[in-house]
Amino acid sequence: MTRRLVLALGVLGLVASCAACSPVYVIKAGIAEMRILRARQPIHRVLNDSTIDPDTRGKLAHVLEARRFAAEELGIDVGDSYTMYTELERDTLALVLSAAPKDRLQPRTWWFPVVGRVPYKGFFSEEDALAEQASLAAEGLDTQLRPTAAFSTLGWFNDPVLSTVLRTDDVEVVETVLHELSHQHLFVPGHVGFNESFATFVGRVGAIRYFCGREGGGPDTVKCARAQSRWRDYQRYSVHVDALVGELQAVYGDPSLTYDQKVERREEVFARVLARFDDEVQPTFEALTFQGYRDTPLNNATLLGRIRYFHRLPDFAAYLEARDGDLVRALAELKAGVETVDDPFDLLPQTGGGTLGRAPH
Repeated sequence: MTRRLVLALGVLGLVASCAACSPVYVIKAGIAEMRILRARQPIHRVLNDSTIDPDTRGKLAHVLEARRFAAEELGIDVGDSYTMYTELERDTLALVLSAAPKDRLQPRTWWFPVVGRVPYKGFFSEEDALAEQASLAAEGLDTQLRPTAAFSTLGWFNDPVLSTVLRTDDVEVVETVLHELSHQHLFVPGHVGFNESFATFVGRVGAIRYFCGREGGGPDTVKCARAQSRWRDYQRYSVHVDALVGELQAVYGDPSLTYDQKVERREEVFARVLARFDDEVQPTFEALTFQGYRDTPLNNATLLGRIRYFHRLPDFAAYLEARDGDLVRALAELKAGVETVDDPFDLLPQTGGGTLGRAPH
């Protein structure tokens, strides 16, 4: 049986088991995924191709080394992921659509096999994405449609690194690979916010270990310093976003306010918090600007999209600190701990951002 047929049968099986999601949507996603997988070529072959530009070869070498690092030094079962490379014909891998009511931080969700209920849908077709976004907006929902450059099939297939990932610098390439591989180590169905914030933590801290401790790197190198400062910036931004959520919840949870009053009050909160970001938060950043936060219209859908990746990052840092910076131990204990709680965030200490002044490991 050919590999192509195996993938096709897998897609058909997914559709057959997906009573709560659109078969047409799943089939389209499956076909797009098969095209990406069919276009793969082994990274070692690309590295030996003298016609490939040096920047691409250098970043692909980091991909293989980051993969080895994840397996041998972090204890992640990487499987066959990121041994292959796919050159895309477009600048964006896919578009991710999310939505939420205007008067509460409650995402519209969709259910899919394996991953459970998730607060977004991915589209490989811009036309399909825009049509779905218009439909959700017509329901009176806030929406967000954003591009994504990477994905994970949770080890079900040999995920390739995509050309879209290589458009960033070396630190971001390694962070992305470690972020996506961390999903294969720990993925809690139905808890997208925890899964993505956990992956952000692993990607950022893992990149620090990679560039600050590997042969050819070290604590005095530019890339080590860059990885450290970006992790500190991520934590500062996490504190800001979580504080904004707290202010909005106070408005949305007030039973004395009507729908229209809540929507009006939230705009006042948005304006006040954005001014605080400009005056007090952005000047503290060392390496990043989070300009997209200022350039993208702020609504419940865009905010929920940020919460998924930035929720309680200082608490993840504190969890690691309490284990003497032993990242392998932290990953193992989090993986074991999620089986004992209803909400995996309950495993983390409540620091309120108190780890930001500590020296990074």
